[in-house]
Amino acid sequence: MDGSPNLRVRIAGLKLQNPVLAASGTFAYGIEFAHLVDLEQLGGIVTKGLSLEPLGGAPPPRLRLAGGGMLNAVGLQNIGVRAFVETRLPRLRQLRTAVIANVFGHTIEEYAAAVEVLEAAGGLAGYELNVSCPNTDRGGSEFSADPVVLEELVSRVRSRTRRPLLVKLPPDAQAVLPLARAARQAGADALTIANTMPAMALDPISGKSSLGRATGGLSGPPLRPIALKLVWELSKQVSVPIVACGGIETAYDALQFLRAGATAVQVGTAHFVDPRASLWVVQGLKKLLLQIKCSDINDLIGNFSI
Repeated sequence: MDGSPNLRVRIAGLKLQNPVLAASGTFAYGIEFAHLVDLEQLGGIVTKGLSLEPLGGAPPPRLRLAGGGMLNAVGLQNIGVRAFVETRLPRLRQLRTAVIANVFGHTIEEYAAAVEVLEAAGGLAGYELNVSCPNTDRGGSEFSADPVVLEELVSRVRSRTRRPLLVKLPPDAQAVLPLARAARQAGADALTIANTMPAMALDPISGKSSLGRATGGLSGPPLRPIALKLVWELSKQVSVPIVACGGIETAYDALQFLRAGATAVQVGTAHFVDPRASLWVVQGLKKLLLQIKCSDINDLIGNFSI
């Protein structure tokens, strides 16, 4: 033993060497960052969203600073699951870190078919269903509008795989609890809380949108206190592990979410500032645990008092 604190956590049978994952949409497919980051130091990588067929995404401009965070309307551009299997998955399989495929579709059948292609290829640790992206016209958000529809979707995908299944929900305080319960009832192993918040920005002089479409999704620090409250509330009401996502930039941010009840965290927008952001969070957590004399990070999960 070298005296280092234990950072290993478990999510529904999925063993992570630490609770820090790179969030979908901010870390490409993972391997593109291999020359900058030792990927095997991360707890996991969640791939860029994958659809059954390739998707071109939204017109530019796609990114903009807004309200202390970032507004994006990328539109879920991706190469499709078959090209992913052929060109990215072989290298990802070689990593000793968990690789989770983020999957979305326009119909329940598309979600199920995309997962079937990935299942046949093998080599993934699990799946994250994106049912809450606000910056496409049809990119899964319709499935988070109704718990009954969400339950049907999750149930269908659950029947296609035995691997850990996460469901990524929106930061909607009124809707998230019934959605979380529906996802759990249908077989979800964990919940990712939360996706970006629907938002917009426009030029008051020209009257034109600041993005290539009317609205997008707000991420980064402004989302952090909102997501933190959702994680805390859901952790008390839904018996399923929570992976927190929303404005996490530092180890201090990550530890807030763990104490609020999350089992793991995802670092997203911070990668646009520093591609090594996830790695710094991992290293920072080790230092923080030593500072507070905690030998096991699991002892801090849900350890919160008023």
